[in-house]
Amino acid sequence: MKYLHTMVRVTDVEASLKFYCEGLGLQEVRRTDNEKGRFTLIFLRAPGDEGGEVELTYNWDPEVYTGGRNFGHLAYRVADIYALCQHLQDLGVVINRPPRDGHMAFVRSPDGISVELIQDGTLPPQEPWASMPNTGSW
Repeated sequence: MKYLHTMVRVTDVEASLKFYCEGLGLQEVRRTDNEKGRFTLIFLRAPGDEGGEVELTYNWDPEVYTGGRNFGHLAYRVADIYALCQHLQDLGVVINRPPRDGHMAFVRSPDGISVELIQDGTLPPQEPWASMPNTGSW
């Protein structure tokens, strides 16, 4: 058995690519537009990771998706959680659960998908993160 991908539905391709690619650093590896089915599939992967991918599914006909939190979450190991959280915050992403402990943080995609960031190893607590409260749900 081999893990292939996790699929999340998105409502705004541009906003989602900004979050996943520009924000988290994932790279688009392939894209398929299906005229008959009226959808686009965009597969993303972390640089240097030949493992599982994230499949963004965009349905061309408007739909309302709710309950991103009941999906659970995506999780990524990161080299510097403080730098990544600062980068995401600079892009306007809310850090829902700051990395107060130098180990774990949570953010949400534009479609409400919860993303856990896990530090490779543990960094010592650092301000402003150490005293930053949670924001919203994660």
